[in-house]
Amino acid sequence: MKILIKNGTVVTDQQENRLNLMIENGIITRMEAGFNAQADEIFDAAGCYVLPGLVDAHCHLRDPGDEYKEDIVTGTRSAAMGGFTSIACMANTNPVADNKAVIRYIIDKAQHEGFVHVFPIGAMTKGLLGEELAAIGEMKEAGIAGISDDGRSVENSQVMHRVMTYAHMFDVPVICHSEDLRLSEGGVMNEGELSTRMGLRGISKASEEIMIARDIILSERTKVPVHLCHVSTALGVDLIRKAKERGVPVTAETCPHYFTLTEKACEGYNTLAKMNPPLRNEEDIEAIISGLCDGTVDIIATDHAPHHSDEKNVEFDKAAFGIIGFETALSLSYTALVKAGYLTMSQLVEKMSKKPAEILRLDKGELLPGKMADVVIFNPDENYTIDVEKMVSKSKNSPYHGWSVSGRVIATIVNGKIVVKDGKPTA
Repeated sequence: MKILIKNGTVVTDQQENRLNLMIENGIITRMEAGFNAQADEIFDAAGCYVLPGLVDAHCHLRDPGDEYKEDIVTGTRSAAMGGFTSIACMANTNPVADNKAVIRYIIDKAQHEGFVHVFPIGAMTKGLLGEELAAIGEMKEAGIAGISDDGRSVENSQVMHRVMTYAHMFDVPVICHSEDLRLSEGGVMNEGELSTRMGLRGISKASEEIMIARDIILSERTKVPVHLCHVSTALGVDLIRKAKERGVPVTAETCPHYFTLTEKACEGYNTLAKMNPPLRNEEDIEAIISGLCDGTVDIIATDHAPHHSDEKNVEFDKAAFGIIGFETALSLSYTALVKAGYLTMSQLVEKMSKKPAEILRLDKGELLPGKMADVVIFNPDENYTIDVEKMVSKSKNSPYHGWSVSGRVIATIVNGKIVVKDGKPTA
């Protein structure tokens, strides 16, 4: 099949150029100005950006085990609607993805039924218990893109040191969930005046920052690269910045909710704003944006965490942590960062395409002749109101319902196959 995308502004991590783009049999064959050609499908992308497919380094598909929340089919379709063509799903499934059998199940199902490329993240420790190492070598052979006990920290520093040693042996990225579980135990939102006024137990920022510091120190001592998940605090950003200045091989991510929302979203006991790490304060948002601007925070991930409505429509302290993010991440990031003047579109593409691919060591995130055709057409001038009922994810747990944002995904092409067209999923 031949696909021609014409009159669009092609965005890379370096520049923006008015180019036409030809796709043949799943491969980008031409990227030039002004040419015309016959094609089976022609997209007129005038006024739109043509982007490399987004790469989400951190999401949850709930498959296997909790398919009532999401599964590989609905999750990958939701990802495609948001412009993601490659996603890395975390290991906290049921059973836990801590062995090659579960990893192969995820990969095989995604290849046969998924809409985008899926790269499983294997567990660091068996059962995510932080005690005994998982079969890292076998999972690497099965196809993992990294290891993480996301959802929990490996609190035992000796075990974490061993994890990093084995990860280095097998050349597997180490992805860290930063949380001192003793400090955060029982907490449900950011610790502060608001949590006290609402009568809820708070989660100290220190619970995140202590573990960020611990893993930076281990990385510095072992020379093993670590990637820090969902950074949410100003001190966390500062610790990472200073570590990078010393040459520590550390990278970091944040999520749109940590630069668009504060703890005030929890007022009225709004469980849709309950997440882990919790939403913080204005000064933390400012620090996160500053970190994105100066490169301290390398990438933007979604931490897409679907939950059934019954798990959110309960008392705040009993509600599940997490929000969905695939279908809102690009529009929120464009509105809050590019349109607001903090980042250029090229810089946003680097943080949502090329850099996450580099961290996970994937051959993704770039538009070049000869590369697999993972392409997104994005209209920056289309303003719309987020409506969770129109999302294709099984779950609707988003605090952004009713928000007005700029920029919508018009088309998503994965491996040369059109999976989203005119803003709607294809059959």
